[in-house]
Amino acid sequence: MGRIAVIGAGMGAMATAARLAVAGHRVVVYERAETYGGAVRRFERDGFAFDTGPGLLPLPAVYRDLFVKTGKQPLEECVELVQVDPSSRHLFADGTEVSLPNASRAGVVTALDEALGSGAGDRWGDFLIRAREAWDRTRRPLLEEPLWPNWSVLADREPYPSVPHKKLLRTRRATTLAEVAAWELRDPRLTALLESHALAYGLDPRVAPASAAVLPYMEHAFGTWYVRGGIRELARAVYERCVARRVEFRFGASVERIVEKDGRAAGVELIDGTVADADFVVAGVAPGMLDRLVAGTAIRGDGEVAAQRGAPSRLTVLLALRGGRPEGVAHRTVVHTTDREEELGRLFGEHPGLPATPTVTVSRPDDTALVPDPEHEAVTLTVTVPSGLKVSESDVDRVLGVAEPALPGLRDRLLWHEVRTPADIAEATGADGGAVPAPALAAADGRLLHPSNGTRVPGLFAAGGWAHPGGGLPHAGMSGALVAGLIVEGPEFRGSQ
Repeated sequence: MGRIAVIGAGMGAMATAARLAVAGHRVVVYERAETYGGAVRRFERDGFAFDTGPGLLPLPAVYRDLFVKTGKQPLEECVELVQVDPSSRHLFADGTEVSLPNASRAGVVTALDEALGSGAGDRWGDFLIRAREAWDRTRRPLLEEPLWPNWSVLADREPYPSVPHKKLLRTRRATTLAEVAAWELRDPRLTALLESHALAYGLDPRVAPASAAVLPYMEHAFGTWYVRGGIRELARAVYERCVARRVEFRFGASVERIVEKDGRAAGVELIDGTVADADFVVAGVAPGMLDRLVAGTAIRGDGEVAAQRGAPSRLTVLLALRGGRPEGVAHRTVVHTTDREEELGRLFGEHPGLPATPTVTVSRPDDTALVPDPEHEAVTLTVTVPSGLKVSESDVDRVLGVAEPALPGLRDRLLWHEVRTPADIAEATGADGGAVPAPALAAADGRLLHPSNGTRVPGLFAAGGWAHPGGGLPHAGMSGALVAGLIVEGPEFRGSQ
């Protein structure tokens, strides 16, 4: 039985800890905050409760597998999963709107044809078929296996089978998500629909590879799920599974540095000078923090994937509303920008800032656990913003104005609001500027791959959104499985079969 020191109690770190404890290791988690979950937090006030991190769970099979592998109680006995239907409602710049059913290609095709005109549904449906091929080609190497030593194969190969496009007597194929939209979807509303999936992960569709088509495909194929009581309940369940497997948590314990001995990680030193010996160290922290913990040591070797830096962040506005949630409204509504070029320029250009009309995601869970009584409603607004953005009240007012078409009478119903900014995310996660990592994607010269879970320091591993396979709740859970496999089975581990 080995001693494992885990730095951080985010979702990837806890998933690693639970699996290692089941394998017989003594696991201690050191978390500088006073609670678990990393970015998966909850805000409560006056009987209202809100998720301040992710609000929905794609690909729940990742956490089902975690609970199957770490105990007798399956996930569904620890939390209540609800499939959201419709999956999403979209309000487009020209005033048209569409509600998309959950995990139904035929239903989505019909809905798009009825809302956007004949042929729109078929173009989107054909796109999903091609996206499935990209998923099939990349699922295992990107999500279920440690990052290949020859990862440049993934960096160079574009797995999305784009349709030939003739332009200026030349035949070309889409290499970016924006080109997929322009050449294959050929409708500004379908373009907005596709690019909103990239934007939600902080990706610029103008440079994001065509392989980003797997993001809408994941939602379409595996459905969109809500955890009753909020996603924070999923973090609670993972934490309790860790405790049941005798993982020890030490909150308010800031790690000052990773101790090395004989050229390998040998423990951690806390800010109070206490040293805890360990056979392996797992770091579930952002890249800048990991660099500081291993001062003077090159964590990544020459030619290795570099950690994504400068990724965008999130602005979240929590709304306490008088009046109950109307019957039949969508759980999630996306209000699209009226000026896509201005939005992308402000998010990814040289002069970052909040766009004049940002794309706003409105979350309205049908969940009595989030409100003091049925005569009130808890609503969350989420906007992708540049990391490090300093948010003003005028910015918040602009977001409220954009959200109003999805929330009729919003200003009259508003009791109070709370704001969570990039600075709050930075405080919760330690990521510079409150940056939020994107999932790993193939192609694009490897810009959207993440560093491997192993490091150049023997015995030191990285888990969570800033390591392979990247950001997002499913990917964090997958990183836990990969790190545990590498520690238990050694460097020859090649993932679950």
